[in-house]
Amino acid sequence: MKLKAIAEAPSNLAFVKYWGKKDAELRIPTNNSISVNLSEARTITSVEFDPEFEEDSLAVVGSKTPPEIGFSDRIFKHLNRIRMLAGVSYKAKVQTRNTFPAGVGIASSASGFAALTVAGCAALKLEISEKELSGLARLGSGSACRSIPDGFTEWIAEDRDKNSYAIQIAPPTHWDIVIVTIVVSKQAKKISSTSGHALAAASPYFPARLASLPERLEAIRSAILDKDFQSFGRQTELEAISLHTIAMTSPIQMENSWYSGSYYWLPDSLELMLAVQNWRSNGLEVYFTLDAGPSVHIICLSKDLIQLVGSIHEIESVKPDRKWDLFINTPSMGTHLVE
Repeated sequence: MKLKAIAEAPSNLAFVKYWGKKDAELRIPTNNSISVNLSEARTITSVEFDPEFEEDSLAVVGSKTPPEIGFSDRIFKHLNRIRMLAGVSYKAKVQTRNTFPAGVGIASSASGFAALTVAGCAALKLEISEKELSGLARLGSGSACRSIPDGFTEWIAEDRDKNSYAIQIAPPTHWDIVIVTIVVSKQAKKISSTSGHALAAASPYFPARLASLPERLEAIRSAILDKDFQSFGRQTELEAISLHTIAMTSPIQMENSWYSGSYYWLPDSLELMLAVQNWRSNGLEVYFTLDAGPSVHIICLSKDLIQLVGSIHEIESVKPDRKWDLFINTPSMGTHLVE
């Protein structure tokens, strides 16, 4: 008897960031966060359970970089959660691939655990709600809960396991914004997001960030619903700087060294951020955001996409040997089963 399902999940880009946890084991965050699912950053995962399998196995297809340490253990631990819900002990074969590079600030763990959750539950014939799927995905990777619903989503923080999940704010078709993701480096970041979350409270500015978030959440939520691009863009850009300020001021004691903070930006990242501000001053209304990585996400209205892409290539060509990967994303549906 073989039980198999395949799911496709989008990565998501946070406009209000998740950084810091109330409960690390349950992955309950210190604050709500708001994001959008990305059409061109996807994980496709198949999960097959079989009583004949002697152990769990994982195959990561097409990746040129090895998974982060402990990734397989996290996958198998999450399979245990799904098996417990279904009341079975069958081992599983998991095969997964991304349409984008992992570990560069495009939330690959979000799409990865969302796809694993939906495929695993479907394979074992579990009939659970979107809310329950979102909460379950959160236990694998916090931001995975936001990849379950369609379109623009908000993760409700709360303080209990069953109350922390993501809901839809607006469907994918609500707003014709475009997110151009520029991968300036495919090298995986040295300090993982998991480590960054654990260190967040060490920043002296962390309390001030938390105090400012209710107002920012309301501002960005309202701007999305009202399609107020200027308010949305300004608050989103300020929020990205807020997160990186916390990261850069959270000291880290490593085994053989000490860091004053986590610096996720690379020189190309900063060059693009400064370029966005310059383009705005010249009449091109675009805004940037970054997650915990060097990739820069530039947001525009669809009418300005051609001009934005041309401007990015112009900056890229300043250095003859430089080659960035671009992903042009629109708001997308959430995690779903595929044939």
